[in-house]
Amino acid sequence: MDRFSNLAFNEMNLITGSSILQFITKTSWILFFFSLPVISFPYFPPAIGGGAVVRPLLIYPLIILLVVATIPRLVSKSLPRTILILIPFVIAASISSILSFRLDIPPMQGITASERILRAFITLGLGAAIYLTVALIPRTLEELRVSLRWMYAGFSLALLWGSLQAIYVVRFSESYFQLLSRIQKYISIRKLFPTRISGPTYEPNWFAEQLSFLLLPWLLSAVLTGYSAFKWRWRWITVEMILLVWTVLVLPLTFSRAGLIVLIAVAFIGLIFFRTNRAEKLPRINAHSKMIMRRVLEAGIAIIIVIGLTYFLGRNNEFFSRIWLFWSERSNPTLSEYFDYLGFGARFIYNETALRIYNAFPIFGVGLGNYAFFFEEMLPDQPLAIMPEVLRLVTPGAGDTRLITSKNLYFRLLAETGLIGTALFLAFVIAILGCAIYLWLSKNKERNYFGVAGLLGLLAFGLSAFSYDSFALPNMWVLFGLITAAMWMKRTPKMPTGNVEETNN
Repeated sequence: MDRFSNLAFNEMNLITGSSILQFITKTSWILFFFSLPVISFPYFPPAIGGGAVVRPLLIYPLIILLVVATIPRLVSKSLPRTILILIPFVIAASISSILSFRLDIPPMQGITASERILRAFITLGLGAAIYLTVALIPRTLEELRVSLRWMYAGFSLALLWGSLQAIYVVRFSESYFQLLSRIQKYISIRKLFPTRISGPTYEPNWFAEQLSFLLLPWLLSAVLTGYSAFKWRWRWITVEMILLVWTVLVLPLTFSRAGLIVLIAVAFIGLIFFRTNRAEKLPRINAHSKMIMRRVLEAGIAIIIVIGLTYFLGRNNEFFSRIWLFWSERSNPTLSEYFDYLGFGARFIYNETALRIYNAFPIFGVGLGNYAFFFEEMLPDQPLAIMPEVLRLVTPGAGDTRLITSKNLYFRLLAETGLIGTALFLAFVIAILGCAIYLWLSKNKERNYFGVAGLLGLLAFGLSAFSYDSFALPNMWVLFGLITAAMWMKRTPKMPTGNVEETNN
C-alpha cells in the first residue's frame, strides 16, 4: 500500500507544482484514466444522463477537467488540425437534426424526435469533450506515459474483477455468484451473467470491446516494440506483457464473438507487420522472405492458441458453442442459415433498414437519434416471425421506452447524417490515421510506439464499429485523443525517449 501511495505521489508531482489549480487538474486527470473501465455507473443524476444505459464514471473528473484545463486551452492555445476537421462533422450533424424538424416526426413510445435529438447531441458532446480533453491536456510524452500507467491501473482492477467472475463461469456456485452480483450493483446498472463475465461494464460485449479495442493495442504495441511506460523490467518481462497475457486469458470468457474477432485480427496484423525487425541477424539472401515466413508462422500459432483456448472454455456455453455446433447439427447447412442461427439475422435487418433510410434521405439523413422513428416504416419486406428480437422492437411491451438503434456506427451515420455527415466523420478518422502513420514512421522509438498502438487501435475501431453505434462510449474518443496528443508533441523541442528496450524484440 505504501508503494502504491508513493507511486501516486510521484505521478502527481510530474505536472503538479505549487498551484492548487494544477493539483486539481492532475488529480482529475488521474481519476479520468483510472475510472475508464466503469461505463454504466449506477449513481448518476438525471441532469447528466441518469436515465441512459451508457454512464461513464469518468464524467465526474471530466467536468472538472473541462472547466480548469480543456476549455482554457481551447481558447488560449493553437489547436491540432484534427480538431478542426471534427468541427465540420458536428456542424453537419447539427444541420441534419435541424432539417429533421421539417419531417413532422410523430412521437414513439412517449418519446418525441426533439427529445431524441437532444439526447443524441448530449452523447456526441460527451464524446467530443473526451476527445478534446485527451488531445489537449498532455504537453509532454512523459505526461502521456503517466496517462497510460493510470489507464493500466484502472484496467488491472477491471481484469481482477473479471477474473473473480471467471471462477463461477468455469465452476458455477450459486452463493458465490450472488455475492459478486450484490457487489456489481454498486458498479453497473445491470446484473451479472451466470455464464459470461461482464467485468465492471453493462454487459459482456462491452467488456470485450474495452479489452480488445482500448487496452489490447497499447499492450501489444509495447510488447512488439520493446517499449514500456514503466521503469520496472525483469529481463524481457514488462508490466505490459503481464497485462497482455492477463487480457488474452480473460477476454475469451466474455464469449463475445465481436471481441474475439478483434483480438484475432489485431494480434495477427500486429505480429506480422509491427514486430521489431530482426532481418539484420539473418543472411542477406532471402532474409526478408524468411522473416515474413517466420512472422506468419508465429502469428498463426498465436491465433491457434487463442482459438483453442476459446473452444476449450466455450464447450459448455450454449450461446458460444453454436459457432461450431451448427455445421454438425444441420444436414445441408447454408451460410445464410448459419448467420441466422448465430443471431446475425437481426443485425442484417437493422443495417438494411438503415440503408433504406439513407436512400430515402441521402444528403443529410434524418437527424441524430431519429433512426428509431423510421425503423418500422423502412423495414425490408420479410417475415419477422423468425426474428423474435426484431418483432419485440416493432411491438414493444408496456413500459418499454428504449428505442432501437442500428447497432452499427457506419450505418447509423449514413441514416442519420447522410452522405455529407458520413464523409466528414470519415475525413476526421482518416486524419487520425494520418497521425498514426506519421508517428509509426518516426525514428524516435517512443513516438514509433504510439504510432504502432494507434494503427492497431484504429484497426480495432474499424472492426468494432460494425457492432456498436454510441457516441457516448469513451473507447473511440480516448484512442483518437491519445493519437492526436502524441502527434502534437512534434512541436516539443526535446522529447524524452522513455523506457524503451534497445535490443531487438
